[in-house]
Amino acid sequence: MGKLKIIVIALVALIGISSNAYAEVAFLQPDDFVGFTFWLVSIACLATTAFFFLEYGSVAPAWKVSIAVAGIVTGIAFIHSMYMRNIWVETGDSPTVYRYIDWLITMPLLSIEFYLILSTVRKVSSIIFWKFLISTLVMVLGGYAGEAGYISSFLGFVIWMVAWLYILYEIFAGEAGKLCAKSANIAMVKAFETMRMILTIGWAIYPLGYVFGYLTGGVDSNTLNVIYNFADFINKIAFGLVIWVAATANTIGSRR
Repeated sequence: MGKLKIIVIALVALIGISSNAYAEVAFLQPDDFVGFTFWLVSIACLATTAFFFLEYGSVAPAWKVSIAVAGIVTGIAFIHSMYMRNIWVETGDSPTVYRYIDWLITMPLLSIEFYLILSTVRKVSSIIFWKFLISTLVMVLGGYAGEAGYISSFLGFVIWMVAWLYILYEIFAGEAGKLCAKSANIAMVKAFETMRMILTIGWAIYPLGYVFGYLTGGVDSNTLNVIYNFADFINKIAFGLVIWVAATANTIGSRR
């Protein structure tokens, strides 16, 4: 019960931070579809964060870090979505460049989840951890530098793509992918493979958004905001739930 109280207090604090800090912001209009998507993903991320931390004590010790990281990711997404929503309601715009605040933290955390779930079933070199962390940081920082005008937009796109392709190589054919292929833990392997597909298909939204929303200007910011908001359901919420399913399966298996 003590841990439950702490979790509840933390969630209430999250809500308080998100609402009180922007108490003067205008109300969301009923016909504001873009604003609605911000609200929807915010509430979904809050609910998922609560779920992950409530489940934290129910999974095997080896999986606790992975579940905690999944909860941190959705918690950050909740706070940032509320922030973006308030900017949108107040100004009628919510520039994509603001999303890099979220991505700079959540994307590295999501990528190192591959290392964390591999570590639940076998000893894994810390080099893999640093590969995921550094390559994801390079990817996000390159994209931000290009979109914010610190470097040419095309160079920023190239940096993003090279780093993303390196991450894909690592989880498919690199050391992480090979360790997964050798594992006999069915639940972990299924989780790894599903997470790998999310990182391939789900993360493709970001460079596509960069090209059509920034380089060529073929997609307006309203559409991009809607797309990015719904992408969070797959890239953050579903990604974490995949880990929870594997953690639960391994926990049940260890008790038999």
